[in-house]
Amino acid sequence: MMDQHRKMPIIGVIGGSGVYSLDGLHGAEWGEVHTPFGAPSDALLVGELGGVRMVFLPRHGRGHVQTPSTVNYRANIWAMKALGVTDILAVSAVGSLKEDLPPGTFVLVDQFIDRTFAREKSFFGPGLVGHVPLAHPICSRLGDAIAAAAQEIGQPIRRGGTYMVMEGPQFSTKAESELYRAWGCSVIGMTNMPEAKLAREAEICYASIAMVTDFDGWHPDHDAVTVDQVVRVAGANAAKVRQLLQATVPHLAAPRPPCRDGCDTALEHAIMTAPAQRDPAMLEALKPLLARVIA
Repeated sequence: MMDQHRKMPIIGVIGGSGVYSLDGLHGAEWGEVHTPFGAPSDALLVGELGGVRMVFLPRHGRGHVQTPSTVNYRANIWAMKALGVTDILAVSAVGSLKEDLPPGTFVLVDQFIDRTFAREKSFFGPGLVGHVPLAHPICSRLGDAIAAAAQEIGQPIRRGGTYMVMEGPQFSTKAESELYRAWGCSVIGMTNMPEAKLAREAEICYASIAMVTDFDGWHPDHDAVTVDQVVRVAGANAAKVRQLLQATVPHLAAPRPPCRDGCDTALEHAIMTAPAQRDPAMLEALKPLLARVIA
């Protein structure tokens, strides 16, 4: 009999620039998901890979129609949770802030600095206040799985590094790039926040594969980043990251115990609002997220 504390995984994949589909899914169908926060970036593709339930969402929508600031991050994560997703593998195109991370490099980041300012960053608010722990925003178990898969298929990947998340949509000034380098950041992008924060509020394990497309604006031997450069390198990386994702899934296929990092119990002591003061409308809107902790 299966351990009652183990659960079958459902793997969510959020595709970034250049990754607008996920090949190889059996019985795949695109379906709309309606959320209390509006429409997700696109329909979600649901299918199976090697017997594992998969949910794919292109972060910017097919055809890349959403800017980093207009992506509906709350709707995206709510939809994933409503479909039962337990683990999210996020893919994003980034600029490099280090000499030894040239274009084409894959980085398995483990930290973020969030400098975005024009986005809704939490499911909680007046009437239902919650604070989740975020010291370690990346699930180490997912990181182990991705790293093992990369080794198996011979895909070089750098494990560890800080992802600076800027608002955009403009690329950095040279002064900004130099500032972020002085802070010790490894890569810079526009999309993993508030995505990672919301995944934690939804008690979904989260990991990010950052695909380097350029040297941002700081490197003296490279021109300033342009869209055609990003698209060209992101396109070359797309097939590699799909292969990496497919190789990672078997490492996550077995029923698993509770997350060793506590990602899936983040709401255990997070809600501050007294039961009698909780907003019924917010409780209803967040039912898929709160079902484990609020009867």
